[in-house]
Amino acid sequence: MTSPLRLPKLVVETREIAAVDDLLSYADADSPLAWLRRGEGIVGIGQVGGFETGGAGDAVPGGALPGASQPSPADWWRATCADAEIDDPVGLHGTGLVAFGALVFDRRSAASSRLIIPQAVIGRRGGRTWLTRIRSSVGSLTDPPAQPVPYGPYWSATLGPGALDPEGYQAAVRAGLDAIAAGEVGKVVLARDLVGTVPAGSDLRRLVRALSTGYLDTWTFAVDGLIGASPETLVTVSGGEVTARVLAGTFPRGADADDDAAASFRLSHSGKDLDEHQYAVQSVLDALAPHVSSVRADDEPFALELPNLWHLATDVAGEIADHASALDLVAALHPTAAVAGTPTDAALEVIRRLEPFDRRRYAGPVGWVDANGDGEWAIALRCAQIGAEPARRFAEYSDTIPVVAHAGAGIVAGSDPETELLETRVKFRPIVDALA
Repeated sequence: MTSPLRLPKLVVETREIAAVDDLLSYADADSPLAWLRRGEGIVGIGQVGGFETGGAGDAVPGGALPGASQPSPADWWRATCADAEIDDPVGLHGTGLVAFGALVFDRRSAASSRLIIPQAVIGRRGGRTWLTRIRSSVGSLTDPPAQPVPYGPYWSATLGPGALDPEGYQAAVRAGLDAIAAGEVGKVVLARDLVGTVPAGSDLRRLVRALSTGYLDTWTFAVDGLIGASPETLVTVSGGEVTARVLAGTFPRGADADDDAAASFRLSHSGKDLDEHQYAVQSVLDALAPHVSSVRADDEPFALELPNLWHLATDVAGEIADHASALDLVAALHPTAAVAGTPTDAALEVIRRLEPFDRRRYAGPVGWVDANGDGEWAIALRCAQIGAEPARRFAEYSDTIPVVAHAGAGIVAGSDPETELLETRVKFRPIVDALA
């Protein structure tokens, strides 16, 4: 029996086209779909279909609840691709049938996880550019729009403290340290929030472009109003290989070259940060183990340089042994210790107890998947949700749209509440600067 959630058969055609200077100019101004890094990536136009789960406390990234009647996003995507008619002579990573996705952090979230299949995709990789058109076999034969649209005027957001202000955040960190001392968790990641408004009718591509040009070595993403620039790859799947980049342990950049070198050195030799990082790496290795024939990880983390901070980073790679798709591995990996803590279930309970808000899609998986099960997924960090419900401190006017942003820090034994607060301020900087 056909699932009521299954789309009619999709017809997909990919063709190589002349070079496009600005992929983002093709995206929808009010609801951009984009996945960009150093000028390459994919941009979606319109929507031909999709999948949504959750929104009532039962969203599960990549996997269905026990006894749930809905298929998981991974299973729904497999069924959709099996029915599709795909003509893709280009054959690059990101061509053919593609869905963009933004998934919730916590299965108990009131937000929903979504996969979105666009009507058209403009992409560029390795100096080659392509156009993919996607339509329903029972729908209109009208070609979807694939023309650049001039950017709208510049705009700025209004932001202020959310449910957890700086003093409240330090109190939450102290409570997290109490949970660690009691043996409840070894590490817990605690976040705080900023809420505000964006002028109605704003060209949201402006925000995407500010992030993509300011933070070249991050994944800049825009999916269903979730816009950000994440330095952390959750998982990349390509041709049977899986890679991930684990980030945990943070230090602000120095004021000058000598101070900056000293900051990198201190981070690389910080026992607290090295312990936090090891928790995160081990959680990824443990999650991948059932799905890979072999897995490799750096012996020691390296210091990753970003415009505003240093991160401890470890690259992980392996060979997939069980035909797992990117969405299957997203379900296996999320949430990592880098964004939740360890042990995972206990850390989630501490987060639910100490954070007075719903993270929604912050720190959840965001990315794309293709018909082969390949794809690129990051952790939704340095981001804001445009159109988010939690901006309650601001009156809702017809000429504004609510926005909420989050930033967090990993708490382990020895963490200092004031230092962790400073870390969240540094992590807020990319999205706050871009919104302003």
